[in-house]
Amino acid sequence: MSIVRWEPLSELMSLREAMDRLFEESFVRPRAALAPFFGTGGLALDVYETDDALVITTDVPGVKAEDLDISITGDILTIKGETKQETEVKRENYHRQERRYGAFSRSVALPVSVNADKAEAKFKDGVLTLTIPKAEEAKPKVIKVKSK
Repeated sequence: MSIVRWEPLSELMSLREAMDRLFEESFVRPRAALAPFFGTGGLALDVYETDDALVITTDVPGVKAEDLDISITGDILTIKGETKQETEVKRENYHRQERRYGAFSRSVALPVSVNADKAEAKFKDGVLTLTIPKAEEAKPKVIKVKSK
């Protein structure tokens, strides 16, 4: 066992490191710094693919199915909607208001070509599930090997 001398100044962050961190949190990744206060700022999506389709799920609590607008343009999926406040409460009566109300939108590039005309959207218990069939060119092809 060795004894290590404690040098308190070595634990302090240099001015340059502090400025780099401030710049990065403010301009490069501003959402990371604000996430504890405002959440991620959009819908959290789960995207996975099966052999035949792309499946996207997202939670949209408090939104009615008819208030959702889903579109696919090229390889971009866009989900739009609006959460509305159920009751009108005077601002001065609030102790805390963390739920957000208003319009939201999320666009994401799809990882494979899809057949948007045959897409299905299901909505149950505040969870939206999109099943979008892959385009024929995106489906895996089986090539049989012939021997002579």
